[in-house]
Amino acid sequence: MGLRTFVSDAWSWLNYKPMMTAASGGHPHRSLAPQVQATWVPRDALRRLAAYKILAAYDANQAGELAVLTGNEAGAERREFGDAAVFVDTALAHLLGKSQQIVVAGAEHAGAEDLDPQAQAAAAVQLLLRGWAEKELLPLRMQAAERKAVLLGDAVYLLAWDPDKGRVRLRTFDPGFYFPVLNEDADPGDYPRRVHLAWEIPEDAERGVKARIRRITYELGPITAATRSTPPDAGRTGRDLVADGAGGWLLETGDVLRADSGIIERTYPWADRPSNTTCFLTDAEWNLDDLRHGQSLDDLPLDKARFRTRSDGEVLHRLDLRLDFLPIIHISNTVADGEHFGQSSLAPVMQVLDELAETDTDSARASATTGAPIIGLAGARAEVDRVTGRPRPLSVEPGTIFQLADGGRMDVLDTSGQLAELRARVEEIRERAAVNARLPAVSLGTVDPSDVPSGYALQLSLGPLDSLVDAMRLARAHKYGLLFKMVQRLHQAGQAEGWPAGENLPVRLAFGPHTPTDRSAVLDEVVRGVGASVLSLETGVRMLQDAGYPIEDAREEVDRITVRREKTAPAAARSAQPGDEEEDSSSPKGSSPTSASS
Repeated sequence: MGLRTFVSDAWSWLNYKPMMTAASGGHPHRSLAPQVQATWVPRDALRRLAAYKILAAYDANQAGELAVLTGNEAGAERREFGDAAVFVDTALAHLLGKSQQIVVAGAEHAGAEDLDPQAQAAAAVQLLLRGWAEKELLPLRMQAAERKAVLLGDAVYLLAWDPDKGRVRLRTFDPGFYFPVLNEDADPGDYPRRVHLAWEIPEDAERGVKARIRRITYELGPITAATRSTPPDAGRTGRDLVADGAGGWLLETGDVLRADSGIIERTYPWADRPSNTTCFLTDAEWNLDDLRHGQSLDDLPLDKARFRTRSDGEVLHRLDLRLDFLPIIHISNTVADGEHFGQSSLAPVMQVLDELAETDTDSARASATTGAPIIGLAGARAEVDRVTGRPRPLSVEPGTIFQLADGGRMDVLDTSGQLAELRARVEEIRERAAVNARLPAVSLGTVDPSDVPSGYALQLSLGPLDSLVDAMRLARAHKYGLLFKMVQRLHQAGQAEGWPAGENLPVRLAFGPHTPTDRSAVLDEVVRGVGASVLSLETGVRMLQDAGYPIEDAREEVDRITVRREKTAPAAARSAQPGDEEEDSSSPKGSSPTSASS
């Protein structure tokens, strides 16, 4: 043993499992996931994919089955009662909150008396984004993606323009299909310039289909001349440059060739200056039999690839998407700290979950001997089988009577004490897991509300959960802002109706409250703040919205409040006019209020 065998990386918290370091070189056990041993999988992705497999097994109560596959026969007796899934679902629910709202800065000021063009533009973009999110079922897709992020540490969104529907489509991918090409000298938080989405398609002997690999590649590169799909009679699939008839190459509409440098430039609808970068899409398949040993995913032979064709007939081989970005969003569960990938919420408690499962297994065994105790008989006369002449085995059932000889006795093994200790041990371990995962017992629903002494004590107990949710939302804030920026740009590139051209507006995803809030206290604070003019009406409405009040659109709520104020103001002014009201009957006739009070 030496320092060279000590592996420390983003998945070191799984090193205690033999299945992670059983093979030579510290690579995962070959029985853990056979596909990770394929030659096309990058070597640096083996441990990541193995970690995903282990986490998925814990989530599906299959950790015992996985242990059996890796040589641990005792795993077949393992009891798993869904504790890992409860932790994941609880963390997910608090992360997302009760609602998610798309907010464009300044949109709540639209519709005020002083018409601000920027506020009107922000309100229009916000309306378009919310309409798009409703059509694309964004909350449901977020649930699917974010659960993978909480469980596995990573999630992947893919955006693509659909000309038939006239909008951007949103898809979620398993992070096990995500293979970014990372530059060793670049910061881990930088956006990669080349990303593969790849997976293995198993063999189908009935249809005569061989095992193959599908790889979808998005890559940033310099703009080239116009290309067209290869004609069907060319004997191959691909794309070729198009000649302009004058000895040169034809350019795409809007592209400009700089004579001094020979670089092709393009001005995108969202940019104010030209760019020489575009995004290329390649979608191809390879037979596993055509690959040589040692060929990694990034250098598969293109001469043996079968390129797929889009619905409009375009061959997907370095197809220019006319974008200056990769339409892929990688969501990490934790803030990047020298690593591109995130960490699972189960990482700190994996060994605790194993201990909990072992204790549950022991409790199940102890409960079996408690419910059906072991009985020892002395001096009992066993019934003889007339056929074999041997004593029949004794069985204990309700109403059973045993005839005992003189001095006979019956002893019962009582294991209820051990069972009680094991149950107490289970609660102790579960509490330890909740503390380490920063999921207090009150958030897991295991605390009786009558046991909480006060609301202040409840708030203090939720402190670790608040810090956990804040950190998880901080890791996602920039990524969701980037996603909505890409949605705007893809609609601009597709020339969708109603989407404005020009620079994109900053957008954020506002998560709802993750813990119960004192709504009456927030309402009182808003009323006093707005009434004293230390808070604007827009800010007050935003505070009520964050507190959980059923306000769907802050701008519309401000408009309704303003209209009602304008309607009630004239009536209040008329009632305050002098002479409109009768004299106060409590004052002496002919005396002034001043003299009466004096």
